[in-house]
Amino acid sequence: MTVWLVVSILLVVLSPLAWLRPSRVQSGRMALRMEARRLGLAMQLAPQEWPHWLSQEPPNPCAQYHRPRRGSRPACWAYWQKSAGVWVNQWQEACEDPALLDHFRKLPANVFKVEADKQMIALYWGEKGEASVLQDIDATLKALA
Repeated sequence: MTVWLVVSILLVVLSPLAWLRPSRVQSGRMALRMEARRLGLAMQLAPQEWPHWLSQEPPNPCAQYHRPRRGSRPACWAYWQKSAGVWVNQWQEACEDPALLDHFRKLPANVFKVEADKQMIALYWGEKGEASVLQDIDATLKALA
């Protein structure tokens, strides 16, 4: 009886330690973020107001991967991936720029938005996939910066 009492007390004392261990999903995201950092991508969790017409509800806040822009007067734009491979602007007009579409085709289906302002190019991603997806994201951001 004493042995069972000691074992149960030890389990009660040690059980909170299991809560501190990250889940597999969290460990996978941490590995992706570390790989992105090695590639030179900056990442932050950014709150977003998503359009109601997106086919899947993106997370809020969403992981934003970004790079600084080059050039003196870069173009500003934003495109959302309405469904897999369909890129539209805020008025739901399809992207018709062949140079942008060529880069957008390389991105995974869980990239929700790509936007460019005067200072940076940002990509909002669901962070699902292998580390090889980061190579495509990095190449796209470098080419569009």
